[in-house]
Amino acid sequence: MAMVTTDAAAATTAAMEKPPDAEKPDYASYNGASAADGGAGARTRGGRGGGVVDSVVARWRREDMLDKSPLALHAAAAVFAFIALVLVASNQHGDWMQFGRYQEYKYLLAIAALAVLYSLAQATRHIFRIRRGVDPVPEPTGRVLDFVGDQAVAYLLMSALSAAVPITNRMRSAVVNTFTDATAAAISMAFFAFVALALSAVVSGYKLSKQTYM
Repeated sequence: MAMVTTDAAAATTAAMEKPPDAEKPDYASYNGASAADGGAGARTRGGRGGGVVDSVVARWRREDMLDKSPLALHAAAAVFAFIALVLVASNQHGDWMQFGRYQEYKYLLAIAALAVLYSLAQATRHIFRIRRGVDPVPEPTGRVLDFVGDQAVAYLLMSALSAAVPITNRMRSAVVNTFTDATAAAISMAFFAFVALALSAVVSGYKLSKQTYM
């Protein structure tokens, strides 16, 4: 009787000393993922879902940037071209220092004026489209207009720059004064306007390449 009591007491003591998680299974089913892998399957699914969301958000941001960049670029082109226009038109200091005496500067003045008008018209159109949600020009036609117009005006600006730079360099090699400084500044502003329109042409070309209908 004493022996039976002793064995029961020993069994009870062994059960109490058994680790609390020794009876737990090595795995617990959760959508096919075991607990032993630390929920790696669940984390993988969550990571994939998060990656999809991140990619969608990144795409939205990219599309928003592409949607608003033509406005910023055309506005910048209008500002630079207007400064060039003012610098050339006001560059009249008598004798040989009159812009009207040089065909190259008259050509630069005309193209700068054209760039101002075109860029302002395009910027106004993009403002209307962003605020109202409707493009005054049908979308397929508008994208072609952006691409062709940006390239054409940018080419004309480069043409005017190519005509004005050589004569300005010859003048500045002989004398540096207010007239030559103003023409050099006007050329620089016209070049910045060219860069803005060239970048806008790249954006409009990208949009045109993504267009699935005409």
